Amino acid sequence: MQLKRNFRLGMLLMLVSFLFACGSNTRITGSWIDPEVKGHARENASVFLASLSRNMEVRTKLENALAAEAAARNIKAVKSTEFFSPSFYEKLPPREEMLDKIKQAGVDAILTVSLINKESETRYVPGNNRYYAPYPYYRWYGGFYSYYNYWYPNMWDAGYYATDKTYFMETNLYDASTEKLIWSAQSETVNPGSIDNFVRDYPKKLVAQLVKDGLLKK
Repeated sequence: MQLKRNFRLGMLLMLVSFLFACGSNTRITGSWIDPEVKGHARENASVFLASLSRNMEVRTKLENALAAEAAARNIKAVKSTEFFSPSFYEKLPPREEMLDKIKQAGVDAILTVSLINKESETRYVPGNNRYYAPYPYYRWYGGFYSYYNYWYPNMWDAGYYATDKTYFMETNLYDASTEKLIWSAQSETVNPGSIDNFVRDYPKKLVAQLVKDGLLKK
């Protein structure tokens, strides 16, 4: 009976670990909004999306996901991955050249997403063994063999080490005509597992925060 209970517990822990690994765990840790624009939600807006990453796959998938979320709200999105040629990223262009290029897209705002920090933490995950108060409360403490017989099934249920990875992101929204920062949000994502998991969750959390801060209508 105890062995079956331990087996069920082990399967439950495996299922929870699997679900946690497959789903991104993103939360907004803070946001700021320019008081002059707070409460002035805009409709039919347009935005230039710029994912500030050297990894082309990350830039493309993240900007695609952000553009899809924007389209669902009737917001025109221009992706930097499709607007700038690959050679554009080889050398930082002068300020005027970059701004003139973005203005050609005819957008109202510029949204940047950048990874500002990454942390790794290794932790020990124990097996299914549980600590019990000693004899006489539990009969298996009454002798060597009863103790050995009880704990034998758990001898091979060893713990393991797991590494948690936390990614800290910052998203800024600028007025395209003045370059003025009008909104900023910071977030952290724990163990996304893959870029696909991350981009499924991150844009939705950003939009929810924009709605909460009064820049988008519900």
